[in-house]
Amino acid sequence: MPMPTALLLAPLMLAQAGYGNPPASQLPLEIIEKKQDEARRRAVQTVEAPRPSGAGCMAAAETSPERTVEVARNALNEAIGRERVRAGLCLGAALSDLGRWADARQAFVDARDAAGADDHLTRARLGAMAGNAALAEGLAGEALLLLGPAAAEAKTADNSTLIASIALDRARALVAVNRLDEAAAALAEARAAEPDNAQAWLLSATLSRRQDKLIEAQAQIEQAARLAPRDPEIGLEAGVIAALSGNDAAARRSFDSVVAMAPGSEMAGRAQGYLDQLGDVSPAGSRTVR
Repeated sequence: MPMPTALLLAPLMLAQAGYGNPPASQLPLEIIEKKQDEARRRAVQTVEAPRPSGAGCMAAAETSPERTVEVARNALNEAIGRERVRAGLCLGAALSDLGRWADARQAFVDARDAAGADDHLTRARLGAMAGNAALAEGLAGEALLLLGPAAAEAKTADNSTLIASIALDRARALVAVNRLDEAAAALAEARAAEPDNAQAWLLSATLSRRQDKLIEAQAQIEQAARLAPRDPEIGLEAGVIAALSGNDAAARRSFDSVVAMAPGSEMAGRAQGYLDQLGDVSPAGSRTVR
């Protein structure tokens, strides 16, 4: 008798969802890794870099994070007012590149605090970066303390993109401390703020699937696929949801599409692993498990 699909896929899905990984369970890689780089790029683009000695701090970052730290610290020693924001941003970005997350977090917090009380957008961005640094340290509780005020500043600034981004950051922090219902609410906030954000729909589907809300997960992953039809991560999650829902044919189509879209990638390797577990399907619909 063929083994049920849910049992076949269980080991890989447990690994994908991060169950059993200390210190706490987490969502798949897309929610763990991507947001930090996105937030850093946005902040660097929005808050101008300091301009010590001509070339400037961010120019130094292109060649050496260590050199950037030195330039930024020198800039901070001389900076006043808005220049302290720029120098602190630069210092935090360089320290992040070096993986010095605690120092980076403090640099972002200091830069945030140097911004004017009415500069809500800058304070939101830098607070979000500090929160991401805390997450990179594994300090989800500290991240939530930083992301809460950042979310309030983003709402005051009425910046829907930033509201959605911080809501996603809060969701992954809440997942890390196993507050899944609050994480789902944060993801709903992200979707409301930015309905065309495919990542928000993907992550919502992933969390709904983890909570065994497969009907909601299916609707959410379908919306993600409409927004980003060639994203292999979305195809992978769509396949997992279909398999858990007992729709092996749809699961195979999704996994096959991932292999075709991203040959040789980690996503394709995972999709092929799922396909191998599903086995061959005969015209009569019986499955042969490999």
